[in-house]
Amino acid sequence: MNKPEIIQLGNPILREHARRVDDFGGPEFQQLITTLQNMMIEANGIGIAAPQLGSSWQIIIIASRPTARYPNAPEMQPVVMVNPRFEVLDTNLHKDWEGCLSVPGVRALVPRYQAIKVDYQDNQGQSLEMELRDFPARVFQHEFDHLQGLVYLDRVENNRDIVAESEFFKLIAA
Repeated sequence: MNKPEIIQLGNPILREHARRVDDFGGPEFQQLITTLQNMMIEANGIGIAAPQLGSSWQIIIIASRPTARYPNAPEMQPVVMVNPRFEVLDTNLHKDWEGCLSVPGVRALVPRYQAIKVDYQDNQGQSLEMELRDFPARVFQHEFDHLQGLVYLDRVENNRDIVAESEFFKLIAA
């Protein structure tokens, strides 16, 4: 079997609405979750969505932690979220930097809600909810967008808020 690759911007699957997961018992479903976790870690990601591996299913993982790509990210345990939905707890939008494994070499300032409540199912199909704030809330919204056929660049308010990743690292080092 070929090693999966992270789908890049321009591939039509990134623009599809992902399908709801109804079968939590199949080996393909559990294997996809394992593959998502492995690919996210290997790529120094802090989140990943199934469409990024070419699987149009409503599955995301958020895993905020300091990495080479996000040196100032707070630490949280990885959370697998299937069929997620969210409710905004604070309607104020805050712009901060984002990048994406499917859009390498680019960063942008993206407005996101700072406080949300997420309803989701775990990898066994159990319904759960979680409140997320600040950076983890941003990571969730970024990954959730992938399930809606959106990428973070679709949320940018001004093209001047888009920079090369090399320039981003200079900005945060200053």
